[in-house]
Amino acid sequence: MQVIEIETPHGPARAHVTKVRGARGGLILGHGAGGGVGARDLTAAAEAAAAEGFRVALVEQPYRVAGRRSPAPAAQLDVAWTAVVKGLRAGALRRLPLVTGGRSSGARVACRTAVATGATGVLCLAFPLHPPGRPEKSRLDELDGVAVPVLVVQGESDPFGMPPDGPNRTVVRVRGNHSLSSDIVTLRTAVAEWLAQVR
Repeated sequence: MQVIEIETPHGPARAHVTKVRGARGGLILGHGAGGGVGARDLTAAAEAAAAEGFRVALVEQPYRVAGRRSPAPAAQLDVAWTAVVKGLRAGALRRLPLVTGGRSSGARVACRTAVATGATGVLCLAFPLHPPGRPEKSRLDELDGVAVPVLVVQGESDPFGMPPDGPNRTVVRVRGNHSLSSDIVTLRTAVAEWLAQVR
């Protein structure tokens, strides 16, 4: 594992890169709002991707690197994420087609920046479709706005809602809630099978 610090307009971010010999692609994943890159679903997805020949970067946003738990505003997250992807594209993930994604808030960031980062696909773990108990505050437009293939892995009892399938979007329902820790085997299988088809 190589740890790389990448400067962004909002402070340094940190990428934990797993190198794969002869990689056929890169996968960049961001963490949830209050969590880190050690979340069980993120590490499971990273392991599945590496087994499929992807070089993986787990990214800590600048606010986490600075030791803060409360997330930065969405616009700052998006700008920092775009800078990180640009840095990885020029360095550790050079010349590789890139899939971006993340869990929860990180998935939202990847969706909003898919065009800006040139992603060939977006992997969403526990996409927060709406705040708990507030379905009228839907964020479905962020998913619908992604033109490249999208995989959403969602807990069947996630209080943040269940996104529907859509054009270019596959939704895999797994046992459990927003943590996605109840059915890691299904999560890994879904990620591996989807990545095998993404070009």
